[in-house]
Order: sequence, then structure tokens, then C-alpha cells
Amino acid sequence: MDEKKKVMLSGIKPSGDLTLGSYLGAIKNWAERAEQFDCYYFMADLHALTTRQNPADLRRRTLEQLAQYVACGLDPEKNTLFIQSHVHAHAELGWILNCYTMFGELSRMTQFKDKSKKNADNINGGLFTYPSLMAADILLYQPDYVPVGDDQKQHVELTRDVAHRFNNLYGETFKIPEPYIPKVGARVMDLLDPTSKMSKSDDIGNGRIVLMDKPEDIMRKFKRAVTDSETGEHCVRYAPDEKPGVANLMQIYAACTGKTYDEIEAEFTGQGYGAFKIAVGESVVETLRPIREEAQRYMKDKGYLEALCRTGAEKAEYIANKTLRKVYKKVGLVAAVR
Repeated sequence: MDEKKKVMLSGIKPSGDLTLGSYLGAIKNWAERAEQFDCYYFMADLHALTTRQNPADLRRRTLEQLAQYVACGLDPEKNTLFIQSHVHAHAELGWILNCYTMFGELSRMTQFKDKSKKNADNINGGLFTYPSLMAADILLYQPDYVPVGDDQKQHVELTRDVAHRFNNLYGETFKIPEPYIPKVGARVMDLLDPTSKMSKSDDIGNGRIVLMDKPEDIMRKFKRAVTDSETGEHCVRYAPDEKPGVANLMQIYAACTGKTYDEIEAEFTGQGYGAFKIAVGESVVETLRPIREEAQRYMKDKGYLEALCRTGAEKAEYIANKTLRKVYKKVGLVAAVR
């Protein structure tokens, strides 16, 4: 008898376009997990509403992100892919968990403080309480693991605290998820500011590579990438603290070609940064070409995407509603007669 797979869940907001950093740092490794885990990946479109969105752009990015997931190798037969707002249990449990999350806990959230500074004219209730919705996103599926980066550890800790609080009040209801430290992917930095992570919400975008960028745009951006003023036979060398721009390009090249840093240094011995940046750009073009072409093909097939949305939501909803029914009963809500 096959041992039941552990459950893993992750979501990305469609508030910006997926970048090379999104792919090399996370999504590239997700496909491998399907053999080991029962994986749920969703487009967190409800979370995107905490900042003002152009409705047409949000719809486009949500569907484009779904198409890109599949194009990046996430087989919908092996992974549950869905749009958050298509599973109503997220919003319903989000409200209930609002009532079990303390004001002081929410006020200590680092991201709320950071985003309040960036959106001073729109510090809304959703921006404050979205960690409760994030807790609902996670706890609905009773996952064993939640992949986290440094910027999300605090939210997983809060989710665990809320789950413990609820379980202590009403008995065992939620599985307590563990943070999952993913296989190390490339940490891709901005091409123009190698001290900052490549952002998917950068409006200008000259320092970032988007998965759907055309080859000529990718090459243009890499030719303008920041390096340093060093010259000589061994200017292409891996020294992150001393040469952050060069180290960033080397990491991208290594991730796209499979070459080691020593091999890259040897390959470009005696060559300047110009040749190196062109080589990195070309490797990225070829890495992203099949993803872009596949995603474009899926985006043109409206029927396929609609079927994907429907099937994914049905699979997710079946699991989510089992948890929600249990919660409703525990807190004393009258079950609806269907």
C-alpha cells in the first residue's frame, strides 16, 4: 500500500508579472515536488486587492500566471492549480479567523508596516487583516508544509499561533503546518541594483526580466546590467560582497546553463564584461523561450484555461469545504440546508 503523500501549499499574488527571479528562485523547483508531495498552488487574487489594481490587468495577470505555471512544468494532473477567489471557503474562513487573531498580533506584522509606508493614501482594513486570510489559505488544506522565504516566515508563525489557539478552544481542528525550507534556488537580484531582489511589481522594469519578455528586450536589459569598473584577465569572478553585479550575473548564468562558478570564470578569462553579459542574456533567452511560447499558446486557448480553472477549483473546494464544515460546527454556526 502506497504511503499517503504529505501536503504542501503555496500561493503567489498576481499583483505583478512573474520574473526570472520567480522562476529560478521558486517555480523551477516546484515541478519536482509533485512526486514527493500532494501540492496545491494558487493565484492569490484576493490578496492583490489590498492595493489598488487595474481590473483588466489583474484578470490578465491571474490567467497569465496560471498559464505560466503550466508552461513552467507544473502538470495540472499532478498538482492542484486554482484561483483563490474561485474557492469561496478562503474568504469565509478568513473572516472567522479574523475573530481569532489578536489586534496586537496583526499590528506587529512587518509587512503591514512596510506596505503602509508604500501605500500611505490607502491603508485599508484588508492590508491590516490579510494575515488572517493567509492563515485561512493555509489551514483550509490541512498542509504539512508551507514553503517560505524570509519575508513570509512571520505569517506562517502567526498561522501556527492562530491554529493552536483555535484547537485549544474547540479541540483538534487544524493541522499545525511546518515551514518548509525549499531546495535553494537562485536568488536573482535586480540587474540595475544588484543589492535589491528582482521585483515582480516594479512598474518601470528595466532591472528585471519578465517571463514573457521578448528576446530582444531580454538582451537589451542584460547589456545594460550593472557590473563594476574592474578590468583585466579575471574580472569575471564570483565575489558577492565585492562584486554584487557580477555575482548576480554569474548566478543567473549558472542556473541557466548548469555550469559552476569555476567553469564560468575559466570560460570568460581574458574577456570583458561585454561578452559576458551577452552570453548571460542569450542563456536566459533560451531558458525562457519554451516557457514564453507555451504560455502564449495556453493564453490563446480560452477553453483550456477555463477548464483548468474549473477543475482546479473543484479539487481545491472539495478539501477546503471539509475543513470549513468542521469549523462551522465547532464555532456554533448552523449548517446550511442544501
